[in-house]
Amino acid sequence: MDAHTLLSAIATLVVTIDPIGLVPVFLSLTPNMSASDRRRVAVRATLITFGILAFFAIAGHRLLEWLQIGLPAFRIAGGLLLFWIAFEMIFERRTERKQHTASEAVTKDQIHDLATFPLAIPLMAGPGAITAVILLAAREDRAALGLPLLLLLLALIAGLCLAVFFAAERLSRFLGTTGNLVLTRLLGLILTAMAVQFVIDGVSALDLIHQR
Repeated sequence: MDAHTLLSAIATLVVTIDPIGLVPVFLSLTPNMSASDRRRVAVRATLITFGILAFFAIAGHRLLEWLQIGLPAFRIAGGLLLFWIAFEMIFERRTERKQHTASEAVTKDQIHDLATFPLAIPLMAGPGAITAVILLAAREDRAALGLPLLLLLLALIAGLCLAVFFAAERLSRFLGTTGNLVLTRLLGLILTAMAVQFVIDGVSALDLIHQR
């Protein structure tokens, strides 16, 4: 495995989980909580997210085999899904959707369990993050990460999310509205290129299968 593969995996996980983009949602979900209550919510949501993504890193490929879904098909589907997430990020639709999900949860009296829903699921360990984890874990070439390293990266990303939640108020004030918009669009552009690469890999794998 080379440094390029490692950096690409880190960028994929950071963009799909989007810790910075979760800052306004986290603040909107915990407006009347004390600092200690916010920390408890942040810790629980982070642990749940890591558990879900670690499960799909370990068993996601086997789950696909059990469902009789080929990896090339999942690569293409995952790439299209990641492309849609990137589209939402670039055109500022993802934050609006997350805010709507957050407010919907509050109106349904689920504040007591908001660390699980909607914070961990589906905002952090959502379809895009799960797709990215399965695709990274299923790589079979020489540049593959390996399960231990992938789990370590997931733990690091979870730690990053936790740190961002702890510093949510200060970070939001520091970036400001313009900073949040610029960062979201930049990450969306990077994710767009990665999504296209996932589709190209899936189509290439299908061509190799048909040629055999």
